[in-house]
Amino acid sequence: MSAQSLKPGWKMVKFGDIAQNVAVRVDPADAKTDVYVGLEHLDPSTIHLRQWGHPTDVTGQKLAFKKGDVIFGRRRAYQRKLAVAEFDGICSAHAMVVRAKPKMILPEFLPFFLQSDMFMERAIEISVGSLSPTINWKTLKVQEFPLPPLDEQKRIAEILWTADESIERWIAVARNLEITGKMLRTNLIHNSAFPRERLSDVCVLKGGSTFKPAFQGKKAGQYPFIKVSDMNSAGNEEFITVAENYVDENDIRQMKTTVFPKGAVVFAKVGAALLLNRRRMLVAETCIDNNMMAAIPDNEKLTTEFLYLFMLDVDFRNYVQEGALPSINNKIVGEITIPIPPINDQKDIVFKHRAVMSGFSEADKNISLTRELVLSLLTDFLEGAAHV
Repeated sequence: MSAQSLKPGWKMVKFGDIAQNVAVRVDPADAKTDVYVGLEHLDPSTIHLRQWGHPTDVTGQKLAFKKGDVIFGRRRAYQRKLAVAEFDGICSAHAMVVRAKPKMILPEFLPFFLQSDMFMERAIEISVGSLSPTINWKTLKVQEFPLPPLDEQKRIAEILWTADESIERWIAVARNLEITGKMLRTNLIHNSAFPRERLSDVCVLKGGSTFKPAFQGKKAGQYPFIKVSDMNSAGNEEFITVAENYVDENDIRQMKTTVFPKGAVVFAKVGAALLLNRRRMLVAETCIDNNMMAAIPDNEKLTTEFLYLFMLDVDFRNYVQEGALPSINNKIVGEITIPIPPINDQKDIVFKHRAVMSGFSEADKNISLTRELVLSLLTDFLEGAAHV
């Protein structure tokens, strides 16, 4: 944006004229604070500081920050990490402590200014270094940006902080619902009122088949071939519907594999997906690869939905075998015991859990939509598409 295209009252300013780089260095051993903020503590999805460490966790000189300062990740700026300090502390020297010059930019407007695409894209552009690109203050302070007058900054900040408060409320709702779901599952696992049986006695535990390169990108075929990567890309979805490869009856005969029925509970038996406790239910008859196992109830004692719910909180890391890769097998899984409530009780438990998690999904959706709205408004406000 050029000076000629600015709205009335706006002006082009150098960043160093509106904000200062607070470079007060402190030895962690001498820091009069219990708060240390590293880049790993900054969450790109929020301007709030939700986690931190302790000065005893680190060595070497750090930067001191005060309440109201913005901690901005100048190293790997493309990660878009920043947070408003709500208390005093020290932070990594790979961050930059930015403080508003109130006569030019309001402290409550500054974090949103830094979060905008306009600022972030410039920050990434001026970063230097290949492995860990970093911003130099000398370069950043001379960069020019359009800036609205203080009264308009105030109105923009009021709108964006209101949206941010909405996000925080939805986060609290989502957190409470997630905890409620976790409690339901924990009570299920440890419920002593129901008899327990080994999974091998109430389920059929099966493995899949090796995925051959010949199937890569194959679209024709009746059966989707689910791989571990498909499990990961499904996010928090209960059912797995993602598949890039399909096989037909002839392929299945060649592989000598099993076709798993709709509703089978599938989980990884090796690698990172095992440690991350990936669990899914199939939405179609599916052939899966040899890094998966399925637990298919084969009697009237157990529903697949209840089995899935139970499996969500079974931590396979407690059963991992020693070896080059973390892994489990049918025998290990088969020894795990599961509570067996009456079928109607199983259905009631599943219904309650789904209701809770449906609320969680709705809250999570609203968080994402409001965050998108904030970024969209930022762009409109700072690039002149909207007037406040």
